[in-house]
This record gives sequence, structure tokens and C-alpha cells, in this order.
Amino acid sequence: MSQIQRRTTPAVHIGQVRLGSDAPVVVQSMTNTDTADIAGTIKQVAALARAGSELVRVTVNNDAAAQAVPHIVEGLEKIGVPVPVIGDFHYNGHLLLKKYPACARSLAKYRINPGNVSIGKKDDDNFRTMVEVAVENQRPVRIGVNWGSLDQQLLTRMMDENSRLAEPLDAREVTMEAMVVSALNSAAIAEKYGLRSDQIIISAKVSGVQDLLDVYRSLASRCSYVLHLGLTEAGMGMKGIVASSAALAPLLTQGIGDTIRVSLTPAPNGDRTEEVLVAQQILQSLGIRSFTPQVTACPGCGRTTSTFFQELAEQIQSYVRSSMPAWKERYPGVEEMKLAVMGCVVNGPGESKHANIGISLPGTFEEPKAPVFVDGRLMTTLRGDHIVQEFIGILDEYVETRYGAAATSAANKAEFATKA
Repeated sequence: MSQIQRRTTPAVHIGQVRLGSDAPVVVQSMTNTDTADIAGTIKQVAALARAGSELVRVTVNNDAAAQAVPHIVEGLEKIGVPVPVIGDFHYNGHLLLKKYPACARSLAKYRINPGNVSIGKKDDDNFRTMVEVAVENQRPVRIGVNWGSLDQQLLTRMMDENSRLAEPLDAREVTMEAMVVSALNSAAIAEKYGLRSDQIIISAKVSGVQDLLDVYRSLASRCSYVLHLGLTEAGMGMKGIVASSAALAPLLTQGIGDTIRVSLTPAPNGDRTEEVLVAQQILQSLGIRSFTPQVTACPGCGRTTSTFFQELAEQIQSYVRSSMPAWKERYPGVEEMKLAVMGCVVNGPGESKHANIGISLPGTFEEPKAPVFVDGRLMTTLRGDHIVQEFIGILDEYVETRYGAAATSAANKAEFATKA
């Protein structure tokens, strides 16, 4: 994995998950169920967690949602999915956290949007109440600024001050600065009311890629708080995936960001877990973390008029994904494995040699044979109608031999250490 130098931050603990410091960048997501629907929310939280979301946020917007939270957390523990659940609060969080102490205790973290809790008004009473509940329960807080709900008093004041300058900045620059100031001021106030710096996470979300880069680079240079990254309202499908990747990758490669979310708009009745897989793929593509074996496949060209290699690549990718839950338990390190499924002789053998296991299928008019390379060496050549099944057999044997041996060795060392 890549040796990217991360910012120096304190370590923040959210349940059993550790953020910041030298901890891995953490993937998180959020439900879109009605939190009061206990069974439905448990089902979706579990699906997100099983897909790889290490933290899952739920909306806590009314009495019914707050009352449901302890039952959701308890239900997740009963089915063996003890993922930390985060409460997302706006407008009335100060009322709900005080009225339902069981909710406050069950949540692993609170997310507070300073633009929606009357900060700057009434001596910050609402914000202060939420922070004091967090301190009482020793829960970390994410101070989540969003440009769609930015503190308007702060923005107006900064715009007025800017207009009086001899050379005023443009409105965009003032707005981006207001995002940063809102986050840092709110964090300072939270510390004044009792939160420690290692209990504070900051986010400042916008929906423009360049805006996000500017805001987080500024934040990173001006504080040492743990930072949560995410392009808010990223959009649907390809647009959301590309925009999120374009926004997060430059920051992550600069060591900025301790936890991420990809905020995709799912298609109607779509799979919510897609955003988790995209976040994982961003981290793995950058060499920051590994989650599942990667399949390299060529795009196809005039040499590959057959779709066979595409079908094989898809089958192998699906097979790897479906096998990972069991592999992860039995074969430590298997997520680092690299596979190659290539469509012709041009780059096929070379790419296959660079992978742990690679197959180079025959292109149009090439001899109907498929050489298989294992750890850079030609192992065998497959022919006939059962190439897929035979290749999967080779893959299974490799996983068992390569990574099963590592598991056995680790178990033997643990047993020896226990006896010693």
C-alpha cells in the first residue's frame, strides 16, 4: 500500500473504530430509511456495514426516530453487526438528546450542523446543550458545515466586511472562507463547552469539486482536527462517482482526510451499498487501503471482437466479490491479490505476469488457447469450453495455498505464544 504522509491529528475513537492519527482512512455511509422504521433501518444499516461501511449515520429528526435508536443499536448487536451508529441532528437535536437519554447513550457519535442549531444566537444555547450531552456521555461530535445551510449571520457579516475592503474578494472566495471559519469557530466553542480536541471531527461539505479542494486545503493548513471528506449532493450514477473521485483523490494523496463518504443519489429502489463500494474503490485505486482483490481487464479493441474476455472478467469480478466475506475470515491478506483478464496477445501476457494470477485469452484470429500466469510465470495453457471453470479452480487453489498458509502460520505463532 502507498506510503502517503497523513496530516498529524489526534486519534478519535468512535466505538471500536479509530479515526485520525495513524489509523486507516475510514469509510462511512448513511441510511435513507425512516429511522422510526426499526426493522427497515436495521436491515439497511446491516447491509451497509456488510458492504464495508465502518460507520453508519442515521437521521434523528423527531421523537419517533430518537425513541427507535436504542432498539436499532440493540437489534444490530443481536444479528452480529455491532457497527457504530451515528446520529444526524438538525434544528431540534438539543431537545431530542435531552428528552431521550437512551438515544444519546446508544449513539456512538453525534453530527451537528452549526448552521442549523442557532449558533451565534441565544448565546449558542442549542449548540451548547448538544455539546454538553456529548461530554456527559463521552461521545465525539462531528461539526458538519454544509454550504447549503451555512450560518447566514456569519456569511452576511463576512460579506459586509469584504465589501468595505479596498480590493474585495469575489463572493465565492468569501463563501469558502466562511465555511472554514464556521467550522473552526464552532470547534473552538465546542472545546470551550467541554469537548476535547480528540473528540471533534470537522467536515465542510460543498457540491463543487474545486470548491471542496479549496475548503479542505485551507482547513488542513489551519487546524489539526480529524477531517471527514465528502462531496455533498454528488449526484447520480456516473456523474456522482466521477465527481466524488475527482474531489477526494487529490486531497487523499496529499494526506488530507481521515474518513470519507461518497454521497451518491441512488436510482429509485437502487442499492444503497453502491456508495460504500465506490468509496472503497477510491481508496484502493490510490493504494491507500485494500478491500478486495482487483481485476485488471483490457477495454477491448478490433483484435477482440469476441465478448468472451469481457464475460470472463465480469464473472471473475463477481466471483471475487461474492467470495470475499468467507475469504476475509479465512485468508488474511487476500484483499491485496491482483488478477488480470486480458483479451489478446498484445498486452495480455505482460499484464498477466504483473498480476498474482493472469489469463490472456485469444483475440480475433489468434490461436484458440489461453495461457495462465501465476506469480509471473506461465503455469498452464487452457483450451476448450471450460476455461472459466478451470480458471476459477486455479484461483481457488492459489488463494488456499498462498493465503491459507499465511493464516496457518499466524495461528501457529499465536498458539506458540500462548503456550510460552
